Amino acid sequence: MKTVTVSPKYQVVIPRDVREILSIKPGEKMQVINYANRIELVPVVKIKTMRGFLKGINTTVVREKDRV
Repeated sequence: MKTVTVSPKYQVVIPRDVREILSIKPGEKMQVINYANRIELVPVVKIKTMRGFLKGINTTVVREKDRV
């Protein structure tokens, strides 16, 4: 488990090994989420990079008659 210190400007440094594992680059945007009394950083992914990530998904779902 890694420990970081919050600076007087409320900044933290993400440890190198974590940055390398997650491929975090300088200038990359992150969402900050308060979840279950903890802080989570989630990388913001451009919608363009998401294109095709569901390729091959089965879309033949039986729908209820009152749903379109």
